[in-house]
Amino acid sequence: MNYLSVESLSKTFGDRTILNDLNFGLSQGQKVALVGVNGSGKSTLLKILIGTETPDSGTVVYKNGIEVKALVQNPEFPQGTTILECVFDPKDNTHQLLIDYTKESTKAEPDVDKLQSLIEEMDSQNAWNLEQDAKSILGKLGLNDLDQKVQNLSGGQQKRIALAQVLIRKPDLLILDEPTNHLDIETIEWLESELSQSKIALILVTHDRYFLEKVTNEIIELERGDLFTYNGDYAYFLEKKAERQANESTVVDKAKNLYRKELDWIRRQPKARGTKAKYRIDAFEDTKKTAFSQKKDASLTLTAQAQRQGKKVLEIEHLSHGFDGSNLIEDFNYIFQRKDRIGIVGPNGAGKTTFLKLLQQELSPLKGSVVKGETTKFGYYKQTELNFDPEQTVIDFAKSNAEVVEMGKGRTIPISQFLTRFLFPPDVQYKPIGKLSGGEKKRLQLLEVLIQSPNFLILDEPTNDLDLITLNTLESYLESFEGCLLIVSHDRYFMDRLVEHLFVFEGNGKISDFPGNYTQYRLDNSVKPKSHKTSKDVQNVAAREPKEKNKLSYKEKREFEQLEVELPDLEKKKQELLTLINSGSTDHEELSKWSAELGEINDELDEKELRWLELSELA
Repeated sequence: MNYLSVESLSKTFGDRTILNDLNFGLSQGQKVALVGVNGSGKSTLLKILIGTETPDSGTVVYKNGIEVKALVQNPEFPQGTTILECVFDPKDNTHQLLIDYTKESTKAEPDVDKLQSLIEEMDSQNAWNLEQDAKSILGKLGLNDLDQKVQNLSGGQQKRIALAQVLIRKPDLLILDEPTNHLDIETIEWLESELSQSKIALILVTHDRYFLEKVTNEIIELERGDLFTYNGDYAYFLEKKAERQANESTVVDKAKNLYRKELDWIRRQPKARGTKAKYRIDAFEDTKKTAFSQKKDASLTLTAQAQRQGKKVLEIEHLSHGFDGSNLIEDFNYIFQRKDRIGIVGPNGAGKTTFLKLLQQELSPLKGSVVKGETTKFGYYKQTELNFDPEQTVIDFAKSNAEVVEMGKGRTIPISQFLTRFLFPPDVQYKPIGKLSGGEKKRLQLLEVLIQSPNFLILDEPTNDLDLITLNTLESYLESFEGCLLIVSHDRYFMDRLVEHLFVFEGNGKISDFPGNYTQYRLDNSVKPKSHKTSKDVQNVAAREPKEKNKLSYKEKREFEQLEVELPDLEKKKQELLTLINSGSTDHEELSKWSAELGEINDELDEKELRWLELSELA
């Protein structure tokens, strides 16, 4: 059943074609990811689908009777409304009933008669399922105080309200623009599960590759105004895109050869001669168009020199901090080493951003100390966008930071050339910053950090608003970065590729250090309940043995000897798998296979280690 039909859709801004005669459809249950570099037209297309932007030509037609809801980047709500009033639809009788019931039932002294009447009406309209679903969704999104005024909340909290709004109303077709921004990892994984199991039709823009793979079954790419469709996951998209580009290059090369021959024929013909074959002249024009159709793809080149780092990088001793009686960090100790690559994970509000500020001494700790090495130079990429002067040009902003950029080995390049490498060509460099897109501003913010040649990079949600191509380039740059790397990110793919261990903010001030990336951490947590044994478990097993049995039987002795051979082999296999997982492979099938094998080996190790302990006690 076709829910959406887009036919001959075109849109231009000035002399630039953003969307060129696009045609596609969306059926019931179909889930599509929209990808493309910043400025390729993704947001414009979504705005046209939502109805906030008008196309120059073409049509957007939805099936009669279906409900369509959209999540936009910066949602707006009526002044003075509460969370409760925003997440439910007052035009829907059942939703209005639930608003009235919730308001009355949460009063300090509810009107008993009115409440009873509302309960009876809830029964008659079978509204309890809606209430239960709504409570579950609001709880998962951390929206518990429904009386709060929306205007007093942060942009991230408002985005969560908008997400709750579209999920609670259960539309037939859902349009999502970067739904994972401002969500912690556990909430993202919950949202993945909700959307992947749902039968709704979905079109979304996301930079989160794991989310994209889990939720969608088709990818639409926008490139230079044209649309390309790939029926498969992200890895399939990358493979087929490379094939398409190779084929296009072959076609263009052939056309260029033919163009040179035909151009020679055209030039040799007398200008006044009317016997030139018209069909050949028309064919020449078509060949010319093909020969010059392929534009060179812009690619971001991230290179900047990190300042040399001394032996002492950063030392944390007995660090404690909190606000208004809440304990965010309690007695934390760590000594940073050169080339440390650390990820930070934990729920929103656990103290991650506070921790970053303490490291840079923007905040003073309540207890303990943070001592920076003399050569340590921080580069801090903040989650919040910088307060740019909208009238200042890109080139003036860059020059206010540096006239030249060090590239290593004594080489420098002018700031204008560095801007070009950051996909700010000369015509854009003289644009006011206020005219840039959100992704371009984020790229400029990244440029400002790297231009300072830091040797300790702190990245707070660096993947928000960056397209997938830029992300791949940023990851490649960070892999070869010579300094320390500290990352807070909800992008699991980004974390898996770059970090070697994690600071896990568990709440109530506790921070644990986990040796591995995010996928290993989640895998470890998933097997702990069934396979990880405590010292108490071991004591209980020993207690079940007959007391008089104080030596090994021949069979047990052989088993004990065999375990001493098997355990090192299993540890070796575990390390080999960890090396493979950390190798930076983008083959998700291989990553899933290695992760599954790692889980099995962890289970086997736990079982054999427990048995070895039992036998060693007897021995």
